[in-house]
Amino acid sequence: MTFKTKLATAIALAITVAAPLPALALDDAQKKEIGAYIKEYLVENPEILIEVQEALQKKQEEQQQAKAQSAITDNEKTIFTSPYDIALGNPKGDVTIVEFFDYNCGYCKRALSDMDEILKDDKNVRFVLKELPILGPDSLAAHKVSAAFRDLAPEKYGEFHRALLGAEGRATEESAIAVASGLGVSEADIRKTMTEKPHDDAVREAYSLANDLGITGTPSYVLGQEMVFGAVGADDLREKIANVRSCGKATC
Repeated sequence: MTFKTKLATAIALAITVAAPLPALALDDAQKKEIGAYIKEYLVENPEILIEVQEALQKKQEEQQQAKAQSAITDNEKTIFTSPYDIALGNPKGDVTIVEFFDYNCGYCKRALSDMDEILKDDKNVRFVLKELPILGPDSLAAHKVSAAFRDLAPEKYGEFHRALLGAEGRATEESAIAVASGLGVSEADIRKTMTEKPHDDAVREAYSLANDLGITGTPSYVLGQEMVFGAVGADDLREKIANVRSCGKATC
């Protein structure tokens, strides 16, 4: 009997025993023999463990995407047209990318150039910036300054975003106010707006969406009806944009 035959027989017997059928049961010796067959086969063919791991990962990713797609459908308006967000690029673009980011996320800083490349090369993309301050009190404080700046000078939000996210060092309330002041919005006006309009609802909305979409880190993107997790790079995003135009989905 070959290893494969032994393994198939062992698995078939194990499944039969596990099923709610009282007719067949294995004694201790048979169970031991089955275990030995399986162990022997896996030792001789360890690459199977890699295949199993890859299959598990693929299944988990598919489940994650299925959950995300359902959440995207249920929260479409909040994701793509929330009044708390600002879109760069073409406001009437045929493809919208939504990026969840944190001003203190190193991967987000590196991904800033991906956004700029896409917006430079493709004049028909709408790029929504959705702030998700998840990296501690400094991130939340910088977000609150950002929200105030957006209220006071929405036309300069793109400049503010690039300056703060692209800066070296940690984003804080102080560094965010310094960026705002450099763009002509005074600290007094920022602090007054932060007090009068704290935008706590914006943070709660972003956290709720992240939970529904299965987002555990930044950057994360919504493109079409698909989640894209991580700083995948401009080329990957461009390919998904092309797919949306071609077949209506980020992955054709």
